[in-house]
Amino acid sequence: MKLIGIVGGIGPESTIDYYRLFISTYRERRPDGGYPPVVINSIDLAKALKLVSSNDLAGLAAYMLEEIRRLARAGATHGLLSSNTPHIVFDEVQRTSPIPLISIVETACREAIARKLERLGLFGTRFTMQGGFYQRVFAREGMEIVVPEPVDLEFIHDTYLNELVNGVVRAETRDRYVAIARQMKNRHGIEALILGGTELPLLLRDAIDIGMTLLDTARLHVEAAVSELLADEAR
Repeated sequence: MKLIGIVGGIGPESTIDYYRLFISTYRERRPDGGYPPVVINSIDLAKALKLVSSNDLAGLAAYMLEEIRRLARAGATHGLLSSNTPHIVFDEVQRTSPIPLISIVETACREAIARKLERLGLFGTRFTMQGGFYQRVFAREGMEIVVPEPVDLEFIHDTYLNELVNGVVRAETRDRYVAIARQMKNRHGIEALILGGTELPLLLRDAIDIGMTLLDTARLHVEAAVSELLADEAR
């Protein structure tokens, strides 16, 4: 039987959300009272952030690969990184991973294609918004990614790491995020907003007043993992 392995702890709050989503999504598709098999490897967020902040992408890739190998040794047959930022080295990690990996970026891209979107805004850490990896994947499908203006980008980055990663959800922060998204819609014509940080749903998942489609990358990622887990049973 397939076993999904999650590299978590990057950050802790989103890892808790991933587990809850994993359980609820699985039980929606298999309402027999059972629970899905899953292995979580909670790693050091501070170490990962230090590597990406210093632009040591080779070190970050090596760290992610080491932790994926740990999952494989625990019996995981498929893996995922429960964070957008480490996907800056996803291609490098995937090439030498001992198990297949499910990309959060590719998963979001498939959803955007299904919704026939063309121009999308992106929120996340500075490393995600400016890392280029979302832009490359979506450009292959003819879609454009728009990021906030520099001042707004820094606000999102700072509050993401200092508030959301620590489980702090403030109404004033939410209001500013909504205002930034609306401004991007008015100025750049974005049709949807990618929640490109797995803690962002904690703040914006129910933001129906934002006035556009939200692509919840954490939820989409989990749904893809559950689909993989249940794929054999559908055959």
